[in-house]
Amino acid sequence: AAAPALASEELAKKDGCFACHAVDKKLVGPSYKDVAAKYRGDKGAEAKLFDKVKKGGTGAWGTVPMPPNGHVPDADIKKLVDWILKMG
Repeated sequence: AAAPALASEELAKKDGCFACHAVDKKLVGPSYKDVAAKYRGDKGAEAKLFDKVKKGGTGAWGTVPMPPNGHVPDADIKKLVDWILKMG
């Protein structure tokens, strides 16, 4: 399990996610552990988070908007969302 987690952490670094997010503390956006906890048990979480990362959005965590990340390949987004959800 350590290798896929590391691979996803490297993707988060490469794609600029850590500019606004951290694994276990709030920065500009929520921590990944808080995201995982919020969506625990939500069968539609993967699709919701994929959409949020790709298109951006606001309101789920306050007034600071999450910018769209259209530059991030869909395969990377899927791996990142899976990695984040497994933290819960």
